[in-house]
Amino acid sequence: MKKRISKIWVPVGVIAIVAVVIFLFSQRKPKEEISFETVKVETGNIQNSITATGTIEPVTSVSVGTQVSGIVSKLYVDYNSVVRKGQVIAELDKTNLLSELSSAQSNLESARSEYQSQVSTLNYQKANYQRYTTLFNKGLVSADDYETARLSYLTACEAVDKAKAQIGVMEQNVAKAKTNLGYATITSPIDGVVLSKSVEEGQTVAASFSTPELFTIAKDLTNMQVVADVDEADIGNVKEGERVTFTVDAYPDDTFTGRVMQVRQEATTNNNVVTYEVVISAPNSDLKLKPGLTASVTIYTSEKTGVTCVPSKALRFTPTKETVGNRKIVDVNAKNKVWVLKEGSIVARKVSVGMTDGIKTQILDGVSPGESIISDIKVTGGEEQNAPEQETSPFAPGPPGKKKK
Repeated sequence: MKKRISKIWVPVGVIAIVAVVIFLFSQRKPKEEISFETVKVETGNIQNSITATGTIEPVTSVSVGTQVSGIVSKLYVDYNSVVRKGQVIAELDKTNLLSELSSAQSNLESARSEYQSQVSTLNYQKANYQRYTTLFNKGLVSADDYETARLSYLTACEAVDKAKAQIGVMEQNVAKAKTNLGYATITSPIDGVVLSKSVEEGQTVAASFSTPELFTIAKDLTNMQVVADVDEADIGNVKEGERVTFTVDAYPDDTFTGRVMQVRQEATTNNNVVTYEVVISAPNSDLKLKPGLTASVTIYTSEKTGVTCVPSKALRFTPTKETVGNRKIVDVNAKNKVWVLKEGSIVARKVSVGMTDGIKTQILDGVSPGESIISDIKVTGGEEQNAPEQETSPFAPGPPGKKKK
C-alpha cells in the first residue's frame, strides 16, 4: 500500500516542480537596454514664412467709358483684343451731336452778324455825336439835342461790347459741341488687351450722373501682380523685397515666384478680422496667370542659407541618471547646449544659437558640421507598458469584451 502511494506522489511532485520553474521563469523581467538617437550637425537652410491668400491682377488696368449719352453704333474690339493707344474701339451714334454742333455754329454766325451790325451802328452814333458836339460848342443846337446824341453813342458802345461777348459765348458752345462729337469716337487710352466688354451695338448708354463703363483694358499681361491680404498679426514681419512663392488652382503643380513690391498702410476689416494688402510682383511671360485667379501665397520673412544647424529637439534634450543608466554625465553651465557621447560618458557642449524655424536651429558656435550629437534616448526591453487609454465618447460603443463601469 505504501509503495502504491509513493508511486502516485512521485509524478505529482515532478509536475509541481516543473510548474514552479515555469512560473519563476515567466515572472523574470527582461533586461532594459538604453540606446541613444544621434544626428549629425549639418549645413542647411533655415527660413521663416507666413501664408496668405491673394488675387492675380494686372499691374495697370483702365476702365474706358463715355462722357456723352447715346446709342452704341459701332464696336471694333471684343474680349482679348490687342489694342494700341489712340486706336478707335467704339463709336456712338453722332446724329444728335452733329445737329448740336450745326446749331452752335449757326448761333455763332448770327452773333458775328449782330456784332457787325452793332459796330456799324456805333460808327454812325459816334459820327453823329461828334457833329452835335461841334454844333453845341458853336451854340447852334440845344443842350437836349447834344445829350440825346451823346446817350445814343454810349448805348451803341455798350451794344457792341455785348455783341462781342455773345460771340465768345457762341464760340465756347461750338467748341463744346465739337468736343462732345469727339467723345462719340471712343479710343483706347493705353496699349493693352481688352479684358471685359460691357456693351453691345445698339445699346443706349446714359452719362447723366456717372460715366458708364464700356471696356476694361489691361496694359501688360506679361507683368502681373498679386494683391494678398495679410493678417495684422503677421504684417509686422513683411518688408519690401522679400521673396515670395505662390500657387494657383489652375496649375497645382507649378510654383510661381515674386517679390514684395509694396505694403499698403490702409487696413481692411472684415468680420472683425483686420488685414493689410501686400502687393507682390508676378512675372507672367508664359501668360499662365490670368486676372482674377486666387493665389495661395507664402512670404519668406527671414532666410539663411548654408548655415550650421541642428534639429531643435536636440537643444531640448536633457539627460538624467534615471534615463542614462551607469553612464557619467558631464554638464556645463550654459543656457543652450547639446550633448555628445564621449568615451562612455555623456558630455554637454555649450553652443550659441541663431534663428530657428521650429524644426531646425542655427548654431553659431560650439559644434562643427559632421559632429554627432544626441537628439533622444531610446529604451528597449523591460516590462511592456500599457498604452494609455484614448479619450472616447461616453456614447460610443466600447471594445468587445470590455464592460462599462
